[in-house]
Amino acid sequence: MDETDYRLLEVLEEGLPLVAKPFAAVGQRLGMPETVVIDRIRKLRESGIVRRIRARIDQRKLGIVANALVAWKPPAVNGADLADRLAAFSSVTHCYERSPVVGRWEYTLYTVHHGYSREQVVADVESIAGATGCHDYCIIFSTREYKRIPSVRIRENGVVKA
Repeated sequence: MDETDYRLLEVLEEGLPLVAKPFAAVGQRLGMPETVVIDRIRKLRESGIVRRIRARIDQRKLGIVANALVAWKPPAVNGADLADRLAAFSSVTHCYERSPVVGRWEYTLYTVHHGYSREQVVADVESIAGATGCHDYCIIFSTREYKRIPSVRIRENGVVKA
């Protein structure tokens, strides 16, 4: 990587502009043609420095204001495949398994839900509970967002810099 690659990554981290030719706009900002921007990104991907380019949507601007983590305690009987069943629901964006804190917190599965209202999220979770037969759960709604920016990780001479 050279200094231009570092500058390119910094600009890309800010997000692509919503224009017909976003890489041309990035190039204009950096003083290089669109073809050079695309070629450098391609090389960064091939080398593994850039894994992917993806959209990150500001869900609050879309009206998605109810975000919840749901902790699930699988039933002792027929609970083994619960994670797969939870993950299959379209309203579940993330599904995790964690170890319980015995005697204090027995929940082992966690799903993340986003909705336009708390009522919508609660209705979705109740529907999932009914469909899966898992009725031991706890809905934890977010009250404030502190950070929603992925950490920057750049490799320089084999060393990852945060």
